[in-house]
Amino acid sequence: MATSKTELFDKGLVESATYFKALAHPARLQILKFLAETKSCFTGDISEEIPLGRTTVNQHLKELKDIGFIVGHIDGARTNYCLNSMKIDEIKHQIKDYLKCIDIKDIKC
Repeated sequence: MATSKTELFDKGLVESATYFKALAHPARLQILKFLAETKSCFTGDISEEIPLGRTTVNQHLKELKDIGFIVGHIDGARTNYCLNSMKIDEIKHQIKDYLKCIDIKDIKC
């Protein structure tokens, strides 16, 4: 039976890497930032707010929804997009905890 290379690593690191991968595109970061700045759900076409085509924006929205960073609810012909505050809070803690374990104060290179 073939083993996935990710199975060789700590479960927490694999989860963090999955989240970091979802954040590894400026369009996704811009979408999250835009939704955070609206302070509420955004109803409409986010592609009007991001300098990319609608299809490309929709692909990025799908990535963010699949990982759980945003939720989208269909309301007639429109979709309401909201940040998933619990998931955003979770990733903020994971990033903070990960960076804490990379202690550079005693490095002598």
